[in-house]
Amino acid sequence: MIRLKNIPPFNVPDEPIVSPTQKHVPIADIIDDIVLYKDGGAAVLVETTSLNFGLLSEKEQEAVIAAYAALINSLSFSVQIVVRSQKKDISSYLVYLDSMFAKITNPQLQGLAQGYKSFISETIKKKNVLGKRFFIIIPFSPLELGVAKSFLTITKRTQALPFPKSYVLKKAKTTLYPRRDHLIRQSGRLGLKLKVLKDNELTEIFYNTYNPKPPPIKEEDRGAKTN
Repeated sequence: MIRLKNIPPFNVPDEPIVSPTQKHVPIADIIDDIVLYKDGGAAVLVETTSLNFGLLSEKEQEAVIAAYAALINSLSFSVQIVVRSQKKDISSYLVYLDSMFAKITNPQLQGLAQGYKSFISETIKKKNVLGKRFFIIIPFSPLELGVAKSFLTITKRTQALPFPKSYVLKKAKTTLYPRRDHLIRQSGRLGLKLKVLKDNELTEIFYNTYNPKPPPIKEEDRGAKTN
């Protein structure tokens, strides 16, 4: 029988394999309200208000549909619509209600206020309260950098941009800013207000996306833990 010496029973590396989160995030940098991707692409993010279509009259609905069709037909570039839903923790709102109710001296108004708070509390127990935010992403493809630059993005796989950041930023601004302004003008006909997200807002959104907060503890779960 052949015996092999100095062979560990388990193939365990001497040093742990560490892979930081930044390695898996496709974002290279955020400059001048533009998100730069590691493959040479870029994007502008705008947040839009919502429109309650069901509350509009029939003529108003027809006008909105016509304006939306005109917006879609006017686009010569692709866009991405993202709806982000998050569970809302309204415990601070209930504390605010208590502070406001303490200032009410009329007994009848106090009864109405307490009834409103009870209604809110019961609604939360029966269903989750979700907050929705609506975003429109205007992308800039690395293919728009030119044939040579686009080929470089495919062949060169690194954590940094495969070419100067200033070059990508200049090309992205030239392409994205007119698209952004066109989308803002067309959305105004729908009664929507578009807000261009700034550097700090973009950083906060991506940080919260990759580092989500734990869900709020419900009152019944909190009581069970204390017992």
